[in-house]
Amino acid sequence: MTTLLIGLYVACELIANVTAGKPVAIGGIVVPAAVFLYTLTFTLIDLINERLGKTGARQVVATAFAANLLLAGYVQFAIWLPAAPFYRDAGAFAGVLGSTPRIVFASLVAYLVSSLVDTEIFGWWRAHVGGPKWIRVLTSNTVSTLVDSVLFIGIAFAGVLPVGPLIRGQYLVKMGVTVVSLPLIYAARGHERAAEQQA
Repeated sequence: MTTLLIGLYVACELIANVTAGKPVAIGGIVVPAAVFLYTLTFTLIDLINERLGKTGARQVVATAFAANLLLAGYVQFAIWLPAAPFYRDAGAFAGVLGSTPRIVFASLVAYLVSSLVDTEIFGWWRAHVGGPKWIRVLTSNTVSTLVDSVLFIGIAFAGVLPVGPLIRGQYLVKMGVTVVSLPLIYAARGHERAAEQQA
């Protein structure tokens, strides 16, 4: 189960990086299309933290960060490579996948800092406060998604777009997804118990 959670975490990070370039309007709030899947990563890293501890969770965060760097670098390399004469969609390819360096930088900085904040808060709460797991997840996600929203929007769009409404919109959507994803905690535990009984 831990391997599956790690794989899902890394996959969600990469997919979010690819889909972040499309802004979507939901109920008057404009957010990147990636926000829904990306928000799940905070719950997933909490579940990984529960199994591997803070040090293990940090290693997974570092692994996903390296995967994101590889993705961003290779996409830019693919855009730079000369297209075959019959390929007519090089502009569309670059437009969809070629995020500006500022956006990529903002995404990676926000991801790294917020993920480490999440693992620190989750680990501290588990060691010093205790209580139900869902409270640890909700508490760590409440802080880390705010950090992520402020850093990403601030770095990517400061001086270009009004950042206040974008930060509020992202944060509201992320917290909504977080609340909806809380049952994942107990679904994962139920799967583990079923596997233990079959062993």
